[in-house]
Amino acid sequence: MNSQNQRQALIDTACRMNEQGINQGTAGNLSFRAGENFIITPSGKHYDEMHADDLVEVSISTGEVVAGGRPSTEWRFHRDILASRNDIHVVLHAHPVYSTALACQQREIPAFHYMVAVAGGKRIRCAGYALFGTQLLSGYVLEALGNHRACLMANHGLIALGRNLKSALNLAVEVETLAAQYIRVLQMGEPVLLTDAQMDEVITAFSGYGAD
Repeated sequence: MNSQNQRQALIDTACRMNEQGINQGTAGNLSFRAGENFIITPSGKHYDEMHADDLVEVSISTGEVVAGGRPSTEWRFHRDILASRNDIHVVLHAHPVYSTALACQQREIPAFHYMVAVAGGKRIRCAGYALFGTQLLSGYVLEALGNHRACLMANHGLIALGRNLKSALNLAVEVETLAAQYIRVLQMGEPVLLTDAQMDEVITAFSGYGAD
C-alpha cells in the first residue's frame, strides 16, 4: 500500500470509529508508523471532512512536525508509544461511552470475562489522570499499557494499539464491548473473577492463533 493509500485508510478507519459508536465528533485521534516518523490526524478537524493532505507527519525521535499543519494535541503519547513499542504500528485513541464511564470512576476492567485477555494481559488497566496533551499524561499511559495493547485513561477515554489499522479498531470495539458488559455485571453486584491461572491459560491460547 503506497503512502497516499495508507493515509486514506487511516481516514477511513477514523470515520469507522464514529460509525461504530466508539467515538464522537472531532474527539479521539489515530496514527500509524511510517518509517522513522508517524502519520497522525490533525487537531480539531472532523474525520468525514479530512483529506490525505490534512494528515500530519511527525518525527518519532524528536516529536517535531515533518510535514503538514498542527497535529492532534495528543501526539505525545502516540510518539512515546511508537518509540517504545516496536511491535506496535497503530495507536488509536477514542472516547467510547462505556469505557469512558469506567475511566471516569478510575476503574480498570478486571478478569470478569476471559476476553479481557484480548488486550494482552489479565486486566485492562486505567492510566492516571493528567491534562490532555501533556507529557505527564503520556507517562501515565505508558505505565498503564506496559506490554499490553489497551488501557483506559482516567476521566478521559480509551487507547487501543495494533499491528495495523484493522486490528487496532477491532480491539477498541472489543474493549468497549467488555466495558459495557462489566458495567451491566456491576449492576448485579461484584463479578466472580477468573483466577490468574485461568487467565494465563487464556493468554497462552490466544498466542497460539493471534489475538491481534
